[in-house]
Amino acid sequence: MQSANMLLRKIVGSSVLPFAAQHGMKKDLFPLSRTLSLSLCLKQDKSCEPSEKLDLDEWKKVMKSRLQEEVSETVSEPKELSSLAAARETLEMWRLAGRAVPEKISEDQLKTFMECPSKSAKKKYLKYLHIKELYKKNDKRKMDEKRERRLEAQDEASKTDETKKSSFVCLWTSTMDKAYNWRAAQSMIFGQPLVFDMSYEKEMSVREVTNTVRQLVLSESCNRRSVDPFHIHFCNFKDDSLYQREFIKHYREAWDKLLITVTDQCYTEIFPKDKLIYLTADSPKVMKTFDHDKIYIVGSMVDKSIKTGVSLARAKRLGLETAALPLEKYLLWSTGAKNLTLDQMMHILLTLKDTADWKKALEFVPKRKYCGFVNKPVKDLKKTLDLINTLKLGKAREEVEKKFAKNYPKKYRLKQK
Repeated sequence: MQSANMLLRKIVGSSVLPFAAQHGMKKDLFPLSRTLSLSLCLKQDKSCEPSEKLDLDEWKKVMKSRLQEEVSETVSEPKELSSLAAARETLEMWRLAGRAVPEKISEDQLKTFMECPSKSAKKKYLKYLHIKELYKKNDKRKMDEKRERRLEAQDEASKTDETKKSSFVCLWTSTMDKAYNWRAAQSMIFGQPLVFDMSYEKEMSVREVTNTVRQLVLSESCNRRSVDPFHIHFCNFKDDSLYQREFIKHYREAWDKLLITVTDQCYTEIFPKDKLIYLTADSPKVMKTFDHDKIYIVGSMVDKSIKTGVSLARAKRLGLETAALPLEKYLLWSTGAKNLTLDQMMHILLTLKDTADWKKALEFVPKRKYCGFVNKPVKDLKKTLDLINTLKLGKAREEVEKKFAKNYPKKYRLKQK
């Protein structure tokens, strides 16, 4: 009996069912194959062992199990494909209905969509994919616009380079460069020294040092083009420091040819202390006039977090005189800190040196930081700003105008109006 059952399994597994499944035969043909295999088996069994009987129940169980396995293998894939196609049709219908549906969706996303437990969850998932697709499109559009602007800038630069190649323009630029270099060379002998303190590298991050060097490059360029330039000193400048690496990135081969003094010595070792004045916004002493006999020191530091008191503490340790620009004296300061960039400080000092006019010099302060220029000193600046802000908000306008009229002359009131 056992040998007959084993023989049945071999015949079914090797010949009839795989052949039918491979050639796409329908379910109706399987009973025929079963009868054929049964008849063959019976004939072989009778010829070999006529005394043994076939167990039909066991044969039925084997046939059913094999049939289920073969049918499940052939039917599972079409079912999955049909469900994916139905899901895609649903998405197309929702898109035509005007719902937030992504234009392109992958098979994994589609399977995730089908696994959502409710209709609202499916809508939320499709909305998420739609928003994600919009963000990608927007980023791609921005990148394309940026690429177009860069190409346009390159085209314009190439056009300007072509114009610069003309003999007159080349002669003009070379002549002006010679004149600027001659002035800078004269300032190194006869000019008033201006010191930049380069000892703040440890107080800043790499990005802040990069911004500091960028502002110093602008300051040097502005000084070189002025009528009476300063003799710039970079003191406490260490070799192979982050400052030096950033300067070499900007100037390259021209770094060694700059008409400035670079030294690792402290300014107290080069100049007498009684002539040094450290310019810092934290100083309690306000600078009234520009002194041509003094040597001003500017701290080479850009701090986004605005570390107050760092430069003032350094000046006090060295026993130096300090001073702050009279911003509160001449400007109605509204918002922001009173720290200025290094190139703005250079513009202000050069203008003071040439004209001694605070109004012209303080024009280089960003106008977003103050709301007006006062010819006369203002004692109660905070009170004035509160009054102006109240006027802007429109609260108790008449009362505020009366208070404001008592503090300031008629001319200034007319300007404010």
